[in-house]
Amino acid sequence: MGTAATADTLRIATYNTELQREGPGLFLRDLARGEDEQIDAVLAVIATANADVLALQGIDYDLTSEALSRFAKAAGYPHHFALRPNTGMPTGLDMDGDGRLGGPRDAQGYGRFSGQGGMAILSRLPIDARNVQDLSSILWRDVPGALLPNVDGAPFPNEEAQAIQRLSTTGHWVVPIIGPNGPFDLLTFHASPPVFDGPEDRNGKRNHDEIMLWLKLLDGTVGTAPTGPFVIAGDANLDPVDGSGIKAAIEALLGAPDLQDVAPRGHFGTDTVDWDDPVPGDLRVDYVLPSTHWRVIDSGVLWPDPDDPMADTVAMASRHRLIWVDLAY
Repeated sequence: MGTAATADTLRIATYNTELQREGPGLFLRDLARGEDEQIDAVLAVIATANADVLALQGIDYDLTSEALSRFAKAAGYPHHFALRPNTGMPTGLDMDGDGRLGGPRDAQGYGRFSGQGGMAILSRLPIDARNVQDLSSILWRDVPGALLPNVDGAPFPNEEAQAIQRLSTTGHWVVPIIGPNGPFDLLTFHASPPVFDGPEDRNGKRNHDEIMLWLKLLDGTVGTAPTGPFVIAGDANLDPVDGSGIKAAIEALLGAPDLQDVAPRGHFGTDTVDWDDPVPGDLRVDYVLPSTHWRVIDSGVLWPDPDDPMADTVAMASRHRLIWVDLAY
């Protein structure tokens, strides 16, 4: 797996831990008990990866940050960061058009409670939290070129819902990290899966636009583009070849001139998630994409050979695999 970064090299990783629980406070409860096999497995995976900066998805948000603080300490990271995600954020409207209110799909992003399955950053390097750029409140319809869902030419589910619908399912953050050779930005997100909808393709179009938001940031259409080194690290929920979704989005991101598609590999090539066979099966949906400022030293998907002693732990932790890239600048 390799060792941690030297003064000239940084290991940046992303990992959808799937640690989200079914109710508020349950993640903190399970952490405090110290007897949860999945949490232990996730911590073992994180320890094996030995990343300097780690973007996490699928981890419940709590307002006091007590759960994240405990988790960061258990993982051996002195710095951590999280903002309230859009997951589970109530809207009071029927956002999915099923005629009912208050369901998990009626929130700004899918969630059974506010903060379910949020995002976080763990870091050995200081995080400049005062200068974070949070794009999570941008309305979907305000994004230039948005692929808004419609049925028979009418907004889906209706104009009232689209007037308040945020683009980010979970969040889009630009987080400055104080590196040993100068600052850089970590751009992280967790996009909606492009399935679980109807002919209006609400989730597919939202997934497309969530991925494309990074390109709009980089060209100055939305927000403030990074001026120095940066890394996009997160769960795009879209494979460039297989599975569902509008492939043009991830193709455009992977082909962006400002980015390098390192294409980390594990035992199953570039695939990063083990969903139930035969559909959709193994896919590449998690990405670490450094800007062209960086020199790539090494990379990998922490997906060991089935005979590896770590294989069972990796499988127990999450269906997703941790992705890492070693960089220098």
